[in-house]
Amino acid sequence: MKTVVTLFAVLILTSVLLPGCSTPQVNKSAAVLYTEGEQFFKDGKYEDAIARWKKVKETYQSPELSTKAELNIADAYFLNKDYIEAAAGYEDFRKLHPKHPQSDFALYRQGMSYYNQITGIDTDQTPVKNAQITFALYLSTYPAGAQVAEVQEMNRQCRDKQLQYELYVGRFYLKTDAYKAAIARFEESLKMFSDASRRDEVLYYLGKAYLQDGQKDKGREVLDRLIKDFPASTFSADAAKAIAGI
Repeated sequence: MKTVVTLFAVLILTSVLLPGCSTPQVNKSAAVLYTEGEQFFKDGKYEDAIARWKKVKETYQSPELSTKAELNIADAYFLNKDYIEAAAGYEDFRKLHPKHPQSDFALYRQGMSYYNQITGIDTDQTPVKNAQITFALYLSTYPAGAQVAEVQEMNRQCRDKQLQYELYVGRFYLKTDAYKAAIARFEESLKMFSDASRRDEVLYYLGKAYLQDGQKDKGREVLDRLIKDFPASTFSADAAKAIAGI
């Protein structure tokens, strides 16, 4: 009798639960998910916004909203300072939508994502290189782009950082008596950064490297060039002293 009662109770419980289990959950539409993502974004909850917009893409309901979500996801990564993910997001957006009206903005932000990964001069210089290449691409592709003025300045800063690194390496060669390596580095810097600042500094250390390598005539020639081209430079005074000591 006890077994029968227990079985009866199980049957009743099952009959109650099964209808609930079989009722399908109503999924949110792409529009609702997109709007929720916007609100999270406005509230600074970038990870939640990203999660909502990824679901927008997964619904495959609206190509227009999916495209917007792709750019928004990259923006959210950027504002959350997840610059590696942001750079990848902007690059993917440009590849998928090369003719999109905001493709220039995506390229600009991609460059800024690389730029914001830059650390010290004695660390990996890949972010500097990537940023400079991206900014140069922007200037050649969108010469009348909305961000062109800022991109020009950022490109200039990247080239300056690249030259600083070349000077850093060249000075290291000088300190370690690797004069020919220093000369090669400084000579190449003059060719690569003919329009950049710090050329007076490059000339000074190049002349110094020649002198220390025993090539006094070339050293004097380079230092004279420094004094002639950059008379107001602080390095010109040091160059004059070096020439006097020959």
